[in-house]
Amino acid sequence: MKSKMQPPLLKYDVPTIQQDILNHLTHTVAKDRDDATERDWFFAVACTVRDYLSERWIETTKACYEQDSKRIYYLSLEFLMGRLLTNSMMNLGIYDNVREALNNLHVNEACIYEVEPDPALGNGGLGRLAACFLDSMATLSLPGYGYGIHYEYGMFYQRIKNGYQVEQPDSWLRYGNPWEYPRPEVLFKVNFGGHVNEYQDEHGRQGFHWKGGEDVMAMAYDLLVAGYGTHTVNNLRLWAAKASRDLDLSSFNKGDYFEAVKAKNWSENLSKVLYPDDSTEMGRELRLRQEYFFVSASLQDILRRFCREHRNIRELPNKIAIQLNDTHPNLAIPELMRILLDKYRLEWDEAWSMCQRVFAYTNHTLLPEALETWTTDLLGYLLPRHLQIIYQINHLFLHEVSHQYPGDMDKLRRMSIIGEDGEKHVRMGHLAVVGSHKVNGVAALHTQLIKSHLFADFDQYFPDKIINKTNGITPRRWLQEANQGLSQLLNNTIGSEWTADLEKLHALAPLAEDRQFQQAFQAVKMENKQRLATYIESKTKIKLNSEALFDVQIKRIHEYKRQLLNLLHVVTLYNRIRHNPELDIVPRVVIFAGKAAPAYAMAKLVIKLINDVADFVNNDPVVADRLKVVFVPNYDVSTAQKIIPAANLSQQISTAGMEASGTGNMKLALNGALTIGTLDGANIEIKEEVGEENIFIFGLTAAQVEEKCQHGYNPWDYYHGNGELKQVLEMIGSGYFSPEEPERFKPIVDALTEHGDRYMLLADYADYIGCQQNIEAMYRQPEEWTKRAILNVARMGKFSSDRTIKEYAEQIWRVSPVKF
Repeated sequence: MKSKMQPPLLKYDVPTIQQDILNHLTHTVAKDRDDATERDWFFAVACTVRDYLSERWIETTKACYEQDSKRIYYLSLEFLMGRLLTNSMMNLGIYDNVREALNNLHVNEACIYEVEPDPALGNGGLGRLAACFLDSMATLSLPGYGYGIHYEYGMFYQRIKNGYQVEQPDSWLRYGNPWEYPRPEVLFKVNFGGHVNEYQDEHGRQGFHWKGGEDVMAMAYDLLVAGYGTHTVNNLRLWAAKASRDLDLSSFNKGDYFEAVKAKNWSENLSKVLYPDDSTEMGRELRLRQEYFFVSASLQDILRRFCREHRNIRELPNKIAIQLNDTHPNLAIPELMRILLDKYRLEWDEAWSMCQRVFAYTNHTLLPEALETWTTDLLGYLLPRHLQIIYQINHLFLHEVSHQYPGDMDKLRRMSIIGEDGEKHVRMGHLAVVGSHKVNGVAALHTQLIKSHLFADFDQYFPDKIINKTNGITPRRWLQEANQGLSQLLNNTIGSEWTADLEKLHALAPLAEDRQFQQAFQAVKMENKQRLATYIESKTKIKLNSEALFDVQIKRIHEYKRQLLNLLHVVTLYNRIRHNPELDIVPRVVIFAGKAAPAYAMAKLVIKLINDVADFVNNDPVVADRLKVVFVPNYDVSTAQKIIPAANLSQQISTAGMEASGTGNMKLALNGALTIGTLDGANIEIKEEVGEENIFIFGLTAAQVEEKCQHGYNPWDYYHGNGELKQVLEMIGSGYFSPEEPERFKPIVDALTEHGDRYMLLADYADYIGCQQNIEAMYRQPEEWTKRAILNVARMGKFSSDRTIKEYAEQIWRVSPVKF
């Protein structure tokens, strides 16, 4: 499949756009120009752009039906879309015209953009990857649909109070969403509980009928996704839970108002919040209900669309491909089996073959505890027919395995979909591997470790099933939109074709040592840093030196991502300055951002430690502007688009062998940040692309981490063997940064020492500190630093999500572009 750069096809002139905006201001928002607020103008502009999207979407849908295209359905519990206005305008090719129209109307465009909320439909890399993939599917004119949940509140809005993370509802729909189309006519019933009746049909065949004990309705909302420079506009369909009965009028009339709406509230909780806290039994039940609700509605809709054009259900694998993004949608496998067996009355072997040909599964984690499991008691209570089907899948699969490995009970136990250790449970990762025709990792090392460790038995049994598809990012959002200064510099220097073919950035490489280009590149970076400094001061009241090295670690807060190792370096620098006030060091601003899961106590304590250390460092007159520490609250896509273009240094320092891929590393490198990282995830492939001299690598390899785990790792050896490290940990553990509560951070120090330092921070500390010193020395050579930054940008072509999606389309989905 060839990707050819095309100019944007939608050519709406300025007067047309200007009049359309005014029409929506009058007829949709019902406001006069003189009384319109910034939000009113935003709605008018968004509805105008949505009109243009709708025209292309209808054309795309017609073309798919006319060509009887095989379609790809991407099932994900998260889609972290980011703001849609600027991105849609750019992809449609009308960005400049809209800007001119707003200028003619004397509307402040920057304020309009800032009014738009980030859709709270995801949390981290999983959801952002899904959003990049939708962008690339549309850009490549692939007939792709996303399916997810229409969360009312998303995960949470993060505030920092007294240094602690405080979670508040993220009411992103408070003022309405101009981008979505509610579809009250697209409504499906989803059942839970009940019982299964076994019967024999008129031909003597065994059959099963599941009668749900309760039900909830799933209503569709559509969000349109434009491809860049193409006719194609695809669709993200989100499901909102609606009660089958809005009000118990009998209870209401008796004055029992809570009972009257109890069923409605319980039903509609399913789409309230992303990832309800599963630390309680009720929370786990809600999460399982949420996952099945999403899967059931999506499959009903997929089959409705298929049956509209096809009479033979056996054609299904030839016309649809379903990608399961992580384990959350994996109930789709037994759900499709249930439909094929119980509704279409297919024989088991035929139904199972069809099912395997339809599904493919993307794994996103190497941590066994992160692979979902559900107890058989809970699954049997909520989805009794599905548990029956899972048991039968497992029985037949283990029967096949036992023939190949007779007498190997350990292998059967390891490969069983049903886990017997502890409470009996279903291993959703195992179910996905058995029920899919392809399983992919998301970076070369990640895939290698899946095959050698996580699913080693399955790789041996299915030797060609597990393959690699290294993640990518869309350059439209993460360079063209996020870094418009650099984007314009590239367009003026090498042309604009890189927007749809990122490999074109290779043309920059000869300019890496061109002094004039270096100066222009540096000017763009400085402007981005100044803009970020202004934003951070407005959010945190911390004033930053834009000349300093901007050292950035922005990602979900988790122990394996090792924000704590970064902080150990900060305290080390702080101690060196305090010990020698005349110390000549490169001024540095260390920027953290990210959310911790509400029930993840250690991650939340790390956030508190970051903020307590920041209070000391930022207010110490001896340190002054030589070192600043900032935690930017409520990290989301829009915040990332402010931070990433300003970064000089990208921290990708997870314990080797634990990060699946990462995409923040790609975004930061594409925007001219140099990476400090371990040989983990996609860092390895970035190193191969940009050259080992243009990246800063430190620490243990995945093999060395495994060796230490197997042969004994004693963090105390590192503690006693390194005076600076010992001092840093003693300060944290003894209350230096928390004098009002001296033992506040003792659990952190205990985790690094007495409890074994699972993520090997102490083992990597000395090498990390040494690598940071090399970075400081390089930053003192601005021409050399800039040369390396330019080469990073020039050599990031591989990491476009367009390349990733082409590989999925050709090697997994077998889908072709729609022709116009």
